[in-house]
Amino acid sequence: MKKQIALSIVAFCLSVGFAMAQQGRGGPRLTVAERVKAVNEKLTDFKLDKNKLAATDSIFTAYYSTLQKERETMMDGGGTPDREAMRSKMLKLNIDRDEQLKQIFT
Repeated sequence: MKKQIALSIVAFCLSVGFAMAQQGRGGPRLTVAERVKAVNEKLTDFKLDKNKLAATDSIFTAYYSTLQKERETMMDGGGTPDREAMRSKMLKLNIDRDEQLKQIFT
């Protein structure tokens, strides 16, 4: 009897574990405005003046908008997207964004 109860408990724990592992990661994607707001909250420690803050807002808004469009374009193709192509586009966008931010912060 004890073995049956122990086996039932183990089976229950395994099934709950497998069910929890099937949930999606991260939840819904943030909008561009929500992402920019999150970046601004992180940048408050730097105590930027209004001009620099406005410039970073425009850079991050353009970056996240372009990133979202690229991601949608890659996903709309049907099937699995080409990871290497997506990675190279994102890397180029990241480098461009970082170059623009360097001009502001230096």
